Amino acid sequence: MNIWLLAGVIAVVVVIVVVKRLAGEPLDARDLFGPALVLTAIGTWTVVRNEAGLTGTDLAWTVSGAVLGLALGAARGATVRVFEKEGVLWQRYTGRTFLVLAVSLAVMAGFGWLAARGGMHEGARPVQLSIGVGFLGEALVVGARGLATGVPFATRASRRS
Repeated sequence: MNIWLLAGVIAVVVVIVVVKRLAGEPLDARDLFGPALVLTAIGTWTVVRNEAGLTGTDLAWTVSGAVLGLALGAARGATVRVFEKEGVLWQRYTGRTFLVLAVSLAVMAGFGWLAARGGMHEGARPVQLSIGVGFLGEALVVGARGLATGVPFATRASRRS
């Protein structure tokens, strides 16, 4: 797939997810975890198919970056408002969510700079993986918070009514 087309598709998915969550939306497990899992899978596939081959240094930085991204996503997930509306769970991003997002971007940029200085190859640092694990960390925390409420998650049927 053309790299620019892939980047465009990823950008559109990220913008759609953020806009929907800023406005507030029913908390559907498929919508919560779907984008995170798809982006993480694409990023992992990109790393695995790296023609230059992965070194131990690449693998160490990739795993460290994924753990850091997961943790930063979890911190962002802690700021998402989870509430009941119309008998199901809803979620909405808050101002604090965007503050944590800005800090996360700065931390990940610094991490990427350190990784490049530490010998990590460019092909072992796909943006899709970084975004995917961040969304996954957020989804895990928001999902756990939703389960703790005892209120049911939204379903496709409940979203249409």
